Amino acid sequence: MNKTELQELIANGENSGVEFKRDDLRPEQLAREIVALANAKGGQILLGVEDDGTISGIQRDKAEEWVMDTVLGRYVHPLIIPYYEEVQWSEQHRIAVITVGQGVSKPYVVRERSREDIYIRIGSISRRATREQQARLFAHGGMLTTELLPVSGSILDDLNGDRLKHYLSFVVGEETLPATDEELGNRLTNLNFMANRSDGPAVCTIAGLLLFGYSPRRLMRHAGIRWMAFEGKDKDYKALDDRVFDGPITPLRRHLTGNAHEKIEGGLVDRVMDVIRPFISEEPDMFDLETFRRERRWFYPAEAVREALINALAHRDWTRSEEIEVVRYADRLEISSPGALNNSVTVDKMKAGFRSSRNQLLVEVLRDFNYVDARGMGIRKKIIPSLQAHNGIEPEFIATEDYLKIVMRRGEGGAKA
Repeated sequence: MNKTELQELIANGENSGVEFKRDDLRPEQLAREIVALANAKGGQILLGVEDDGTISGIQRDKAEEWVMDTVLGRYVHPLIIPYYEEVQWSEQHRIAVITVGQGVSKPYVVRERSREDIYIRIGSISRRATREQQARLFAHGGMLTTELLPVSGSILDDLNGDRLKHYLSFVVGEETLPATDEELGNRLTNLNFMANRSDGPAVCTIAGLLLFGYSPRRLMRHAGIRWMAFEGKDKDYKALDDRVFDGPITPLRRHLTGNAHEKIEGGLVDRVMDVIRPFISEEPDMFDLETFRRERRWFYPAEAVREALINALAHRDWTRSEEIEVVRYADRLEISSPGALNNSVTVDKMKAGFRSSRNQLLVEVLRDFNYVDARGMGIRKKIIPSLQAHNGIEPEFIATEDYLKIVMRRGEGGAKA
């Protein structure tokens, strides 16, 4: 970094990725800032700069050795190796620039006095993470699989027995089904659809309840899908349609002969698609003269919408209390899935086909029911190409710390179906 770049950084002031610090701070204080940045998106610490941007410079001898050996070696865990450089500001002052990358082994902690404290960055302030924020960091770092957490208050009867029997018989391939509730509970526990508890009977896991539960929202208010439709380009007080969908993700099927099955009732995505169809497509008044049928025209390709709904369910962050939200406006369709992108995933990586499943069990069962293909590249192979072919406009992906949103622009005179 040269002096001009440093001047611009200081002129912009402190923010979520830049922190000013005096050189006389204690090692645990600097460790908190490093940990907070690593648990967020990374950033830079300018050592030798006052909070108001005044330059005081670094005074201590062997500042780099102090940062690397004392601060990082003793107080930060797991070990982080930031980039350290010093910039000559004036004849009297030097400034140390500590560049911290986004950590891949979250959560990072400050070890001090037999304690481990987790810090995060909120605006220009580093503070201890709340319980919910800690859970997200553990999940991002792969140390917590939230879909396997037990759902308090749930029981075996909360799961749809017919769907479970079909799954065990024709997906798992069991020739003999469990004969008693105890045997069924043990089988579901081994499949991670239920979890044993030391203080009582087994309960459903988040994945088990979402996949097979009669009404997951009864025990998990953020389950299901929220749907809204508006006439204009913004959310109005009055919606054309506004409802919340609840129920199991998996469909109910009946075995016919051989490998043939008949769908009796669709899963959650199927039910959502049935309801929103009139809002994202239209049926012309006139018959097609070649087929003598009314050919429905879609403003958004059904394949892309369906794939986006499946992705929202499969990859959402279940530590978040918000619902999946699908909103149709006059000129676009938006599908928001709660939670930041998983671990090191970026929008560019996602569009390129990079795969990283936050909820592996959900993805596997969705694949069992042919909702997800074996490659797991629905965005690259389905959503983007189908929208480009439909109206020549790629979908927009908006990734924040709170959600991933896909925005599809309406196509006029869309494809027939």
